[in-house]
Amino acid sequence: MTVDAAPVAVPAAASPDGPGAGEETTSAAKAALMEAAMMRTAQEIFLDSMPEEYEMMVNAIYKVKLSFKFRIVRVSYGKGLTHIEYRVHITSWVLIKSRRNQQKECEIKGQQPPGPMALPVIGHLHYLVGPALVKSLQNLARQYGPLMLLRLGGAACYVVSDAKFAKEILKTNELNFVSRPDIDTSVYNIYKGSAFITAPYDAYWRFMKKLCMTRLLSTTQLNQLSHIREDETLKLLRLLADASRNGESCDVKTVLMAMTNNVICRMAMSIDCSEDANEAREIKELVDQISELGGKLSAGILGPLAKLDIFGYGKQLGQKLGRFDQIVDRIIEEHEQKDISGNGGEGRDLLDILLETSRDPNAEVKLTRTQIKAFFLDIVMAGTDTSSLAMQWSMAELINHPEVFKKLRQEIISVVGENRLVKESDVQNLPYLQAVVKETLRLYPTAPLFIRVCNEDCTIKGFRLKGKTRMLFNSYAINRDPASWTDPDEFIPERYIGGNSDMNFAQSQMEMRGQNFSYLPFGSGRRGCPGASLALTVMHATLGALVQCFDWEFKDGDMVDMEEGKGFTMGMANPLMCYPALHLDPSTLTP
Repeated sequence: MTVDAAPVAVPAAASPDGPGAGEETTSAAKAALMEAAMMRTAQEIFLDSMPEEYEMMVNAIYKVKLSFKFRIVRVSYGKGLTHIEYRVHITSWVLIKSRRNQQKECEIKGQQPPGPMALPVIGHLHYLVGPALVKSLQNLARQYGPLMLLRLGGAACYVVSDAKFAKEILKTNELNFVSRPDIDTSVYNIYKGSAFITAPYDAYWRFMKKLCMTRLLSTTQLNQLSHIREDETLKLLRLLADASRNGESCDVKTVLMAMTNNVICRMAMSIDCSEDANEAREIKELVDQISELGGKLSAGILGPLAKLDIFGYGKQLGQKLGRFDQIVDRIIEEHEQKDISGNGGEGRDLLDILLETSRDPNAEVKLTRTQIKAFFLDIVMAGTDTSSLAMQWSMAELINHPEVFKKLRQEIISVVGENRLVKESDVQNLPYLQAVVKETLRLYPTAPLFIRVCNEDCTIKGFRLKGKTRMLFNSYAINRDPASWTDPDEFIPERYIGGNSDMNFAQSQMEMRGQNFSYLPFGSGRRGCPGASLALTVMHATLGALVQCFDWEFKDGDMVDMEEGKGFTMGMANPLMCYPALHLDPSTLTP
């Protein structure tokens, strides 16, 4: 595509005394003209349609000039440079850094994965405009193949989009891809080096993963805290029943997110996020803000400009983390004052277990207070939005497919009846409910993009990959690959039942955790989501109760708009506003 850049007026520069001064000024003016035209063209092409995450790179070129003009260039070059020369020096520095990074990628021998032509500074960001990042990457993969090399601003990144490459990387060569990359937010992160989710594959990470699977998120621990989930489900149903009696609509995302946040906070720290619990609600607000700021900084698109914090995101992140740290520190102090040994192991929350582990002299790793606080940031951040967004998508599909809704309710009535509420223990006897959840997670995975790092140079199916480079796995595209699925974009729960199944439903539940590489809702392998069991437990029981107790009418018409939203998550582009209509009053049902 050819775009004509509008002429840019270049102000005349005052020529310093001395021979050759006029030539130097003319060269500077020409360079400034080229730089300004490039920036103007980039702005005209990209800024109107770019998601916020991608706008940062183009906007950065403008803001960095002022930042460098007063912070760096003045010190380095003295007072003799004109404003135009400042612009030339800074733009040249950015372009040189970008070019050097590209040259380093070409130094390794062998065929690199294909990809489109990159532009200076912004790389391939202009290819990723549109409503949903996962769809933009999926469209690129259709053109350039299931393993691509992209430059997201200042960061090189490989993108995997099919099951064959995913299996080769995540299973055959897992140990070379088992770590996650260092992220730019670490320079602002008070929990630097302490987080579990982003920890390297070392003794600490292995210890925490084992602790999650055997104690924190084990079946035994989840069963001991089942009363919390049942209580929060009842609160949700009563809220919806009141809305039904009053003829009010509700935002499905909002009520589901509040419910899952309550579940996580009570299970983790025994704090109730009810309306009068200001501290608990502040935790949720802080976690949302930290997640948003961290996403902007960790994308890596600013490259060498990231450390300048030209947008102030790093400073904001540090402030939000500091406030979160204060709140969790006080909660830990309250837990430390309890007589944990007298609890008998029943009803203890996750913080009790972590504090007990930190005091264990025989523990493989001595947990620090900072590591405990970082773990709670991880679990609240990862556990709240993912389950609630998946349930929102499931409700939207059920509204758009009334025949599936009817079939699901009939199954619940036949197994549970109409005198008691569906429970977690019923789920194993509700195969169609399981199929609905499974199909939802195929179409709308909780981790639509998950990230690893290629630790060392290696070869994958003939392509040479450079070490220390990020790997993005587009599970959205993998889960919708026509080579693996019939009618891949259609919501068909029956595909998992009997002879119609693309996958044998009788296979192990481990299939939901990444053992089948054409279906990756929770990642795969050692780095697969440790909270998958909790997420599935909450989703099955909550969705079953919503179908059992209510009919649902979409507020804005018969069909729900299923467009995906912008960014790295899989939220809906438009709110799911619905009228719940009572079918069975939850207050009359036996829990």
